[in-house]
Amino acid sequence: MEFHALNSMNPVSFVSGCLLAAMTLSAAAPKKVLVVTATKGFRHSSIATAENVIATLGETTGDFTVVDYVRGGADGKDDNEVREKLSMANLAKVDAVIFANTTGDLAIPDREGFIRWVEQGHALIGMHSCSDTFHGFPAFYGMLGGLFLTHGAQVSVDMANQDPSHPANQHLGDTWTMFDEIYEFKEFHRNRVHGLLTLDKHPQNHLPGDYPVAWCKDLKGGGRMFYTSLGHREDVWTSAAYQKHILGGIRWGLGLAKGNGAVTDTANVLSPAEKKAGFKLLFDGTSMKGWKYRRDDGMKSWSVQNGMLCNVLKVDREGNFADHGTDLLTEEKFKDFVIRYEYQVAPKSNSGLYLRGRHEIQILDDAKSGKSSNGGNGAIYNLQSPSLFVSRKAGQWQTAEARIVGQKITLLLNGVKVHDGVISPKGTGGQLDDQVDQPGPILLQGDHGAVAFRNIRIRKLD
Repeated sequence: MEFHALNSMNPVSFVSGCLLAAMTLSAAAPKKVLVVTATKGFRHSSIATAENVIATLGETTGDFTVVDYVRGGADGKDDNEVREKLSMANLAKVDAVIFANTTGDLAIPDREGFIRWVEQGHALIGMHSCSDTFHGFPAFYGMLGGLFLTHGAQVSVDMANQDPSHPANQHLGDTWTMFDEIYEFKEFHRNRVHGLLTLDKHPQNHLPGDYPVAWCKDLKGGGRMFYTSLGHREDVWTSAAYQKHILGGIRWGLGLAKGNGAVTDTANVLSPAEKKAGFKLLFDGTSMKGWKYRRDDGMKSWSVQNGMLCNVLKVDREGNFADHGTDLLTEEKFKDFVIRYEYQVAPKSNSGLYLRGRHEIQILDDAKSGKSSNGGNGAIYNLQSPSLFVSRKAGQWQTAEARIVGQKITLLLNGVKVHDGVISPKGTGGQLDDQVDQPGPILLQGDHGAVAFRNIRIRKLD
């Protein structure tokens, strides 16, 4: 099958035959779309490819037609063209505007009118550096959902698919691996968007945290916004997976495909079986309610990020931690109990979870060692090594279930029983006090390195 670009566009190598074969022509009249590629800042070499791909997707599906381009002239900086083509009179003729790799403060003649136009039943669709546009216009990046901050070297990342049912994500599995330029954002608020793709660690140093990649949202008045930060290079634009991703987002924005645009709920939840068994959440996924710092004068190193409780510290150029955080503990105390939790340890990091604030279940980046020790991951610190070595790599989520009755501790780590009724007669080091037979809090070690927890839940046995 052969496709031809519009006469005014540079050719692109291909638009995925796999993608196009899967699409069916729309019976309704195609929606009208205006594509903006003007740039007052950095201009990506992939813009010509982006224009071609977007137009060809519209032509081959019959869902939409690109009625015009706002290129800003040969260098992207022609304000007169932007003023003319993004006037309110021109916007009244189209259903959506696509900002493909735009940058800088574009000369939209009625910026507030443009925001109202989108909100009142139209669509704003943005790719890659769309978020590097209008740094001085809060209404724009507020509607978009985030503002470009920085990026590191291009890198391969494994993005979590937050909504497999959304048209932009339906073709993806639980994770999508992509090599691209990965953005970091400011003015991003997780509680204002519907998450689509995200990272749970920094793309470069792999410290735990919320690093969004793509999202969408319903706007007041019936408008819709879809944004993906992917799309730096030509080969990203010509990849089948990326084309399906943006086509799904465009179709959703135009109201041609069903999908959720409501704010994503990041709360941690109990399973029905856990509720029945009497478990309760110690961390709700949205706040630090029920937790306090061990020292009031300590560094406030913990934060809630996209359902995770994260302790994030600075690292030097060698990846070593350059400062110390503060331990965190529950306000409530417990004696005999079962606790379940998931954790992600950063490279070269060291942390731990203390039962009753006195017995440390060690958390350590030791996967490369390949052997157990009484100071290694899953050890009852300074007392007992895990019976089997089951550590996962730094950055991967690990699961744990610890049971303490009297002074006996049992631990399942990553689905394997590594301690069975081990007697821990005294504190293991760094304990709150030596009253080991008394109720105590759950303590999360924060002074040694970066770590993230989620789904912390407990069932009392006493």
